[in-house]
Amino acid sequence: MNERILIIEDDQDIAFIEKDYLEMSGYAITIASDGLTGLKEGLSGSYQLVLLDVMLPGMDGFEVCRRLRDKVDIPIMMVTAKREDIDKIRGLGFGADDYVEKPFSPSVLVARVKSQLRRYTQLGNLNQQNSSQVYKCGGLMINDENKEVTVDGEPIKLTPIEYNILLLLVKNAGKVFSIDQIYEKIWNE
Repeated sequence: MNERILIIEDDQDIAFIEKDYLEMSGYAITIASDGLTGLKEGLSGSYQLVLLDVMLPGMDGFEVCRRLRDKVDIPIMMVTAKREDIDKIRGLGFGADDYVEKPFSPSVLVARVKSQLRRYTQLGNLNQQNSSQVYKCGGLMINDENKEVTVDGEPIKLTPIEYNILLLLVKNAGKVFSIDQIYEKIWNE
């Protein structure tokens, strides 16, 4: 595994327990001991997951979570002693993907980390796959895998040449083609 995990935790004992178990599972770990440092580190784009305490010096975990979520799309797991439902709702509302209560089983924490990373990896691949095969322009949608075209959800029938011209134009939105360029790209002439 090459995944890098950021632990934002001011209690060194807890941070090192998390670090030890995650490193044994093959993850690279960085620890930040306050909210501001953790936020700066988390915004660096170097991590695939963040473990985040709520009660932090400098900036609380809820605010760190909110600011991270505005800028990065990675799993954020709150790991905290706050057990009230309102705290869980608040954390999840600010964009956390999971909420783990202290004390926790380190093995269960590792399993939940793996689950979050697997989910994000699969969804990331799905989004990349979809984005490379589905093109949208206003109400027009082209699914290049199925060779289907819809406008506002209604299927449109096109000849293969019409389809290829439309796909060329949508893939190159905003670009102007001469008739000769279209002939060259579509008919290879």
